[in-house]
Amino acid sequence: MPHVPTLTQLRDHAIARSLFRPTTLPKAIERLGFLQADPLRAPARAQDLTLRHRVAGYRAGDLDRRYPRLAVEEDFFVNYGYLPRATQALMHPRTARLVWDAAREAQAAAVLDFVRERGTVHPREVDARFSHGQVTNWFGGRSRASTELLDGMHYRGLLRVARREGGVRLYAPRLAPPSDVDPDTAMDRLVDVIVQTYAPLPARSLGELVSHLRGGAPQWAGRRVAALERARARLASAEVGGMRWFWPAGENPASRRHRPPEDLRLLAPFDPVVWDRRRFECFWGWAYRFEAYVPAHRRERGHYALPMLWRGEVIGWGNLSAAGGRLDGQFGYVAGRPPGDPVFRRALEEEMGRLAAFLGVA
Repeated sequence: MPHVPTLTQLRDHAIARSLFRPTTLPKAIERLGFLQADPLRAPARAQDLTLRHRVAGYRAGDLDRRYPRLAVEEDFFVNYGYLPRATQALMHPRTARLVWDAAREAQAAAVLDFVRERGTVHPREVDARFSHGQVTNWFGGRSRASTELLDGMHYRGLLRVARREGGVRLYAPRLAPPSDVDPDTAMDRLVDVIVQTYAPLPARSLGELVSHLRGGAPQWAGRRVAALERARARLASAEVGGMRWFWPAGENPASRRHRPPEDLRLLAPFDPVVWDRRRFECFWGWAYRFEAYVPAHRRERGHYALPMLWRGEVIGWGNLSAAGGRLDGQFGYVAGRPPGDPVFRRALEEEMGRLAAFLGVA
């Protein structure tokens, strides 16, 4: 019988398998499986903050700059983000839950012809050409109807994101044909990507992530329960700390090879190491919450608190700002104060130096 790992070994396995040795940008995205995106810059976008630990020499904005040359697509998976083109193809042809009426279908057909004619379009070009007007968005404000239509066409696989300009998505006709694998095989592969990105996972977290595939593959929503059962059968698992945990077959969380990095890391709120808040509390014994959208007077740790990982423990958090060519940080600690070890102070200074280089500031 394989050795049942301890909770500490599961923690070290989670850190080691995700914070792998820095590699190239394409290989890092392939190895991650999925990279969640977020538009906020505090002090950089979440996708850049995630990649800087995993791509050698990475600088903020490299993903946007290199995206047109990568076999990578922006799309919705379990959240919105970036994933290898071959993985994205598994979710298409996608049948959206919201059915367009005949008028909307006609608008989409006209816009698709326009995009095919132009090759790549900015949303304002579509708005200028068609004058679709405005609609009420999810936040109760007003946005261009053309932008909403382009988002819907992208989600349905009619368009792809060709590149970004100033953070704005430019669209082009879809490149790759939809996958021709059968739905159950596609679902199994998609679940394997979830496990690749976030393992080891508590059973409940695995189930919730598989349920999130309703966004990435709504046409197969009814197949999620069976896909989860097949995953539970093929993955390695053990009962640890009163919960069932799952990870890829063939991996050994109890291996002595899994050693957390000695250097200090400030992680993005959506970094795979800290993404699963249930797992976070199991590993580190305190609750981390993303508070960017929480009213300022109710925040406990700050607008965009970055979890602070040091020697396998998340001991606190940092809120960073880069203004006037300078990087500043405010830090908080679970213990109420920083470790007194001078090695910690040096480690924090070194991490701030790496962040400054990543951001291109002093």
